[in-house]
Amino acid sequence: MMPQVMRKRYNDNTIYHYGPCENPFRMTSQTSVRRRFIDSDHGQLHLRECGDDDHNLPILCLHMVPKSSRSFAALLPELAKQRYCVAIDYPGYGESAPVPRMPAINDYAKAALESMDVLGLSQVDVVGHHTGAMVAACLASQAPDRVRKIISLSAPIFNADEVAEFHAHYAPVPLDEEGTRFRQMWERILFHRGPGMTLEMAANSLAENLRAGERYEHGHQAAFEYAPEYKKLLAVLEHEIWVMNFNDDLFEHSQRASELLKRGRVSNFMNYAHGSLDVYPQDIANLMLAFFDTGAIPDE
Repeated sequence: MMPQVMRKRYNDNTIYHYGPCENPFRMTSQTSVRRRFIDSDHGQLHLRECGDDDHNLPILCLHMVPKSSRSFAALLPELAKQRYCVAIDYPGYGESAPVPRMPAINDYAKAALESMDVLGLSQVDVVGHHTGAMVAACLASQAPDRVRKIISLSAPIFNADEVAEFHAHYAPVPLDEEGTRFRQMWERILFHRGPGMTLEMAANSLAENLRAGERYEHGHQAAFEYAPEYKKLLAVLEHEIWVMNFNDDLFEHSQRASELLKRGRVSNFMNYAHGSLDVYPQDIANLMLAFFDTGAIPDE
């Protein structure tokens, strides 16, 4: 039996969170993360999974691009204290097989749905990070009964001028002997890194970029093409959506979700940014589990 879902509508759609974060260097859960491959119509998909709780709804985690399920490696053990959870690598990212053409957000959502079928997950709560927020919304529209609640770590809401600008800004950089592409990747990661994100964490982030090879910007291009559809979906989806708006490069864009969400809320977390899933996994997992379990949102 699936747990009951608390249904609620919100009026004021934005709240803010300030204050100190907890010690990022303390030990958290010892629950191990398992890794494996599954077969799909998109080729082999790589995933990370954690926990074995059969009594609560599973959690599906969808990464930003050009990263992978590695983004959730520290978060999964914390979520697994109460739930079985899984994070997939989209086709062409991480260790999943690439697609033979330019992918679309629909392809990533279909891959997520395929992974649910293979794993026997009839319904899930979903966490989507940046591009993953789009994939989560697309998944919910493709299979509305398979998704219960959604947490979006930022909401990539772009207008037409921004889409054109981002297409140019995130165009692939050709390889050269000077390493221009890799220097640019590293500089962007350091520019956007948040509180507590170490150089080792930044290096791990860079490594995930490199796994995608010449396809590393395909996900960004797919996201920019999907931007108009994403805005439409936020206005019609019946699912409860909580936008945890981290203080990163999508902070201002995510504020726009307040006026679009049919059934949801935006909370601004001023002390969380890029790297926070690695730095503060226990604190963030506790917030997520509270929302998924009871609909609780801090300072509501």
